[in-house]
Amino acid sequence: MQEINIIKYFKNKDFLIAFLASLFSVLVLLFVGSGIIWYYRAKVFSYFAKEYLQDANNAVNKDANAVAEKIIEKQSIFSQDSFVIDTVKKTNPAVVSIIISQEVPKYETYIDPNTQINPFGDLFPGFPGFNFNIPQYRQNGTEKKQIGGGSGFFASSDGLIVTNKHVVDQKNAEYTVFTNDGKKHTAKVVARDPVLDIALIKIEGSGFTSLSLGNSDNLQVGQSVIAIGNALGEYRNTVSVGVVSGLSRSIVAGDNSGKSETLDHVIQTDAAINPGNSGGPLLNLRGEVVGVNVAVAQGSQSIGFALPINSIKGAVESVKQTGKIIRPYLGVRYVTINAEMKEKNQLAVDYGVLVKAGSNANELAVIPGSPADKAGVVENDIILEVDGVKLDDKNNLVSIIRGKSIGTVINLKILHRGAEKKVQVTLEAAKDN
Repeated sequence: MQEINIIKYFKNKDFLIAFLASLFSVLVLLFVGSGIIWYYRAKVFSYFAKEYLQDANNAVNKDANAVAEKIIEKQSIFSQDSFVIDTVKKTNPAVVSIIISQEVPKYETYIDPNTQINPFGDLFPGFPGFNFNIPQYRQNGTEKKQIGGGSGFFASSDGLIVTNKHVVDQKNAEYTVFTNDGKKHTAKVVARDPVLDIALIKIEGSGFTSLSLGNSDNLQVGQSVIAIGNALGEYRNTVSVGVVSGLSRSIVAGDNSGKSETLDHVIQTDAAINPGNSGGPLLNLRGEVVGVNVAVAQGSQSIGFALPINSIKGAVESVKQTGKIIRPYLGVRYVTINAEMKEKNQLAVDYGVLVKAGSNANELAVIPGSPADKAGVVENDIILEVDGVKLDDKNNLVSIIRGKSIGTVINLKILHRGAEKKVQVTLEAAKDN
C-alpha cells in the first residue's frame, strides 16, 4: 500500500515539474517577444498607422468622389440651364411674330319668299304645310381676317427681318409684325428668294435688337440648340430646346396651299418646331443664328428642320447692299454622279457632277456668256471639286455656290476628256434676278 502512494507521489511531481517548465518557457517567449516588439516599436507603429491611414483615406476619397460627382453633375445641369436662360434673355427682343391678314368675302344668310322647297317632292305635291323657305347665302362685301402667322428675326437694327418665303408669299395680303415689347408694326416685303424658302421684310424704325449670324458649317450632331418662334401662330416667342439630330438632310416641304419644294442640306433638330415657328431663328448657346426654322415633319414628333444660316447670309447681305436678293451663279446644267450612274454610264469616277444638256432644246449644258462658259467649261465635263471640297452626297454644287458671294473667284477641279485640270471661275449675278 505504501509502494502505491510513493509511485503516485512521483508521478504528480513529474507533472508539476513539466507544468512549471512549460509555463516558464511561455513566459520567456512572451518576454523576448515583448522585448523585440519594444525594440522595433517605432517601425511597428509606423506600419499599422500607415495601414489605418490608407484605409481611412480610401473611405474618405470614396465619399469625396461621390460628392464631387454629384456636384459636377448639378453644376453641369445648372450651367446648361444658365446658358439657355441667358441666351433667351439676350435674343428674345430680336424675335418677332408675323400676322397675315387678308380681305375675304363676307357672307350673309337671307330667305327668298319666292323660293320654296317641298322636302317630300312629288309624294305630296301641293299639300299645304309641306313647302318651306330655305335659307340661302350671298356675299355682302368683304372683311379683313387673320389667315395665318409666322415668325422672323431682326437681321439689322433698322428693321430688316428674315423670315420664310412661304410665310409672306401672298402678294395681296397685309403683314403685321409684333415685336417682343407688344408693339404693332406694318411690314412690307422687300425680297423673296427665288432659290430658298426665305424672304426679307422691313418695318419702319431704328434701334431694334438684331441677331448675330453664326457659322452653320461648324454644327455638330448632338449640339444643343434653341428654337424661338410664334408657335401655332398664337403663342408668341415660344422657346424650345433640343439638339442637332442630323445634318445635310433633304426634304420636300409643302404648305397649306399645296405648294411644295425640295430643300437640301437642311438641319434636323428635335427642338420643337410647330406651325407658326416658320421663319424663327435656330440658335446655338452663344445666341448666334445657325438656322432658320422652316418645316416640321407631319405625323411625327421631335422632328423639325431649319435652313442652315450659311446658305442665307448671301441673300441678307445682298438685300442690305442692293435692296434685293441677287444670287451668284455658275451657269451649268448638270447631273449628280453616284456609284450606280458610274456603272451604268461607264464613267471614270463615282462622285462629282456631269455637265449635261436637258431633253429640251433650251436646256443647254452651259449657258452662253455665263461664268462657266467664260472659264471654258463644256458639256460632258465632270466637276469633281469646288475650292477643294469634294462634290458628293454631303456636298452638292448648288449649296456651295449659294454660299459664295458675287465676284468671288472659285477653283474647280474638272475631269475633261479623261484628264484632270483646274479652272478658275469668277461668279456673277444670276440673270433671272
